[in-house]
Amino acid sequence: MSLTRIFSAIIAIAIALSLIILGGWYFTLGIGILILLAQIEYFRLVRAKGIEPAGKTTMVVSQVLLICSSLTPNMTDAMFCLGGTIICFYLLFQPKMATIADIASSILGLFYCGYLPTYWVRLRVSLPNAIGITNLPLEGYWPNSWNDFRTFPSALTLTFLVMACIWAADIGAYFMGKAFGKTKLSAISPKKTVEGAIFGVIGSLIVAEIGAWYFDFPGWRLSGILLGSLIGITSLLGDLTESMMKRDAGVKDSGQLIPGHGGILDRTDSYVFTAPLVYYFVTLLLPLLK
Repeated sequence: MSLTRIFSAIIAIAIALSLIILGGWYFTLGIGILILLAQIEYFRLVRAKGIEPAGKTTMVVSQVLLICSSLTPNMTDAMFCLGGTIICFYLLFQPKMATIADIASSILGLFYCGYLPTYWVRLRVSLPNAIGITNLPLEGYWPNSWNDFRTFPSALTLTFLVMACIWAADIGAYFMGKAFGKTKLSAISPKKTVEGAIFGVIGSLIVAEIGAWYFDFPGWRLSGILLGSLIGITSLLGDLTESMMKRDAGVKDSGQLIPGHGGILDRTDSYVFTAPLVYYFVTLLLPLLK
């Protein structure tokens, strides 16, 4: 790795960890900025295919969705449907008649870059039955002591655990794939190997098992296996999905915002589909394991 890549990664990780700890509107603001930057890159990929989506309208609707996920999370799904309707109506009254591709790419931009990331806010800020501890303005939080992570708000520890699983999956897949990878995983991303993917899932499994034991999840052995497998596989599929879009658009990276790493979509593709599935794992499946 180049020094530029390492340095930019350290800065990005420091910012991400700070926002996760702070939570509240600090975290929501951070996700909002990521959504905006990701949608700029996404619509650039779409326009490279000669498609004319409702970019600005989708961006505005996405920010409204994000605010809704923090204030009234139960209404976010309804707002997503309403937002999709508004986008379609907007395209309907344009001087140039919109195509199916214009409509589809706009709705995908709302779903992929706008709606799915709201689940990170739901996990960290508005998770049902989570311990809501705040000691800073704007509903923020900062630990008074770092001696025992179990004293942290449960929403914070869960978000940290999910992030750690994704990082373990990425690191395991990258290094083990380079060391042992021989079998190509998919033509979508030629550098990815079956061996790397397996080690990535194993890395996620190990971290999830340790986290489930440490934080005393119900049926921690089974819940750790399920959570680790879910995150490991989903993060890989998210990576491949973004690679598929870049391949179709004929570009190597979605952008050049992060030195040595490419664009926002390149760095967040593993996170997009993970949060919704983890959210429903925690709210629907985990209580059944009690």
